[in-house]
Amino acid sequence: MREPLQSSTGEPLHVTVWSEGRHEKQDSKVAELYPDGMHEAIAAAIRTHLGDSAYVRTATLDDPDQGLPAAVLDTTDVLTWWGHTAHDEVSEDLTERVLAGVLAGMGLVVLHSGHFSKIFRRLMGTTCRLIWRNDGERELVWTVSPAHPIAAGVPHPIVIDTQEMYGEHFDIPAPDELIFVSSFAGGEVFRSGCTFRRGRGKVFYFSPGDQDFPVYHHPDIGRVIANGVRWATPEPGARSLPPLDRVETGWFTDHATQR
Repeated sequence: MREPLQSSTGEPLHVTVWSEGRHEKQDSKVAELYPDGMHEAIAAAIRTHLGDSAYVRTATLDDPDQGLPAAVLDTTDVLTWWGHTAHDEVSEDLTERVLAGVLAGMGLVVLHSGHFSKIFRRLMGTTCRLIWRNDGERELVWTVSPAHPIAAGVPHPIVIDTQEMYGEHFDIPAPDELIFVSSFAGGEVFRSGCTFRRGRGKVFYFSPGDQDFPVYHHPDIGRVIANGVRWATPEPGARSLPPLDRVETGWFTDHATQR
């Protein structure tokens, strides 16, 4: 039996599920699939799998302070992020605050088209571009690291009957760990589950989950996301350590002027 999750303060894990929340308001088909929003479907899956070990709240772009004021970020152990059409509307200030949180130890789970978010591109240092086709194809999510905790209890493969195709080349750095690889009916493959460490924080990218299909109601997708949240939990004490500040000594400049 797994030990209950705890945050770095010893309390239940605090998870914030963030989403643009735009498609549900603008597209009746999406509203029918996700009447309470994709963020609530994602949050429900996390609650199902983590139970009382986690306190899960939701936030959207149109909430005050774009859903993530300092008081929320400062008490978030793991943040999940879904964005698509409004990446440019996320403020630079918020991006910097999320970046600082990850470097200080906050976990980050980036979902589907969040690959092109400001925060993910900042953390990766690359374009994060890929190829895509939205024809509602079957996706098979193959586990390539079965012993990894994010793959715990996950079937091999996960079968998604209809999904948007994401394909290589995916312009990201080489992942620290590759957990899942997806194949599509059209023949493409994609690194669909990758982990990275940045500063003291852990980052998990997981691609399945488009607004046009009920992927976030798929029980195995929910399990992977919850496993990713569990894995991204900050190391004990990580967020209480001194900040990671750059120290400028001036030695290089002074020394260079003497040459």
